[in-house]
Amino acid sequence: PPQGSLLYLDALGAAFPRALARGGTAVLHWSPGCPRATAGWPLPTLYCTPAAAAVLPSRAAALRLQLLFALRQRALHVLEAGLAAELHDALVTLRTEWPRLAQELELGRLSPQPGLPEELREQLQALLSPAVARAAELRAQCARGFEGIVLRLWPRLEVVVVRAMCDTERLYCDSLRQADCRGLPFYCPFYQAAGALLGVNLWPAEPVPRFVLCPDWAFCEFLPCLASKEPQTVLLDELWEGCEYGLVVTAQPGEYRCCTGEVLKVTGFHKQCPVVEPVRRESQTLSVRGEGIPEEQFCQSLCRTLSMWPGARLVDYVCVESSLLGDSSGPCAPHYEVFLELQGLRDLSEVQRYKLDQCLQEDFPIYKSFRFKGSIGPLRLHLVGPRSFTRLREALGSPVPMPRVLREKQLLQLIQGAVIS
Repeated sequence: PPQGSLLYLDALGAAFPRALARGGTAVLHWSPGCPRATAGWPLPTLYCTPAAAAVLPSRAAALRLQLLFALRQRALHVLEAGLAAELHDALVTLRTEWPRLAQELELGRLSPQPGLPEELREQLQALLSPAVARAAELRAQCARGFEGIVLRLWPRLEVVVVRAMCDTERLYCDSLRQADCRGLPFYCPFYQAAGALLGVNLWPAEPVPRFVLCPDWAFCEFLPCLASKEPQTVLLDELWEGCEYGLVVTAQPGEYRCCTGEVLKVTGFHKQCPVVEPVRRESQTLSVRGEGIPEEQFCQSLCRTLSMWPGARLVDYVCVESSLLGDSSGPCAPHYEVFLELQGLRDLSEVQRYKLDQCLQEDFPIYKSFRFKGSIGPLRLHLVGPRSFTRLREALGSPVPMPRVLREKQLLQLIQGAVIS
């Protein structure tokens, strides 16, 4: 079981020698009870949050505590998060709560918080001591704005480690690279699916993560995507470079065989082990008439649309197929509903909203055909208020990649309640 951890640390130390410098304040500790533990065994973590914070029932409270304890340590070499969305949300908290965080650092006292039991607050309080100089630095840096704030607050940082990655997380990584984490490389060390750790990234300095599939971590089978007949599963030693495969996993002996819905592309081999790049999640495909628009291609159309809305910057988005709306969708044809959080624009005209439907028609001829026939209705676009997606991720519970197509009515109702336009 420690093999994945050792490969990760070896690759990290080779690419960023000071990241694991002896005596550094990036603390390496084992945390079997921590929700960051992958695939049922403990993995090391490189942040300085007390282990007690891992038992907090509230995601927001846990992220805030991780941020507070990280802020106390100016000499951090590595900033780590389970998902890029977690780091994104922690830095949103920094933007909105930095005066209060600075006060807590200065006084060495934790404020009462929703989701933080009093007994645990006192336990964590004992680990804090006043950090007056650090509080003053936090106030000075935040007063300058938040462009490149991460490297200004932690000037010795070598790398940002995001422990899990899928295509949907790249939106957050890109946003962080362009603003808060400007100037820092990102490293995703692990590939996991269906609760199993399956591969490790041995190339931390490369911008696009790719992973060596390790033979004995789980039992994996692969369904060729371009098979002309009913596809038969193949095994690790039967994969071909350049081909795409659906992933089927049996994580542990005695567990059920699981079709994960993940599609991988084989990009090469490392010592005869396949090297793969995740390309899409089939469960996140939009399809109301069998048109099948993959999430990464929908995102490309959305980003192209944004270039036609001057001043707009995409914060987050989700889609819904109208069948989930039930009777509230009315008598109209099946269609997509898209919920966006934007910066730089407070509202959109009907002409601007139609641009997304137009781009989808241009990018997907089958969608255009259904729209022309009237069997798919026009896309409906809604704007939601700030931090709506932070609350949506809180409702998701366990740290899982953000779904881009909502399938649960409870989540749909939550995002509908945040609509402002």
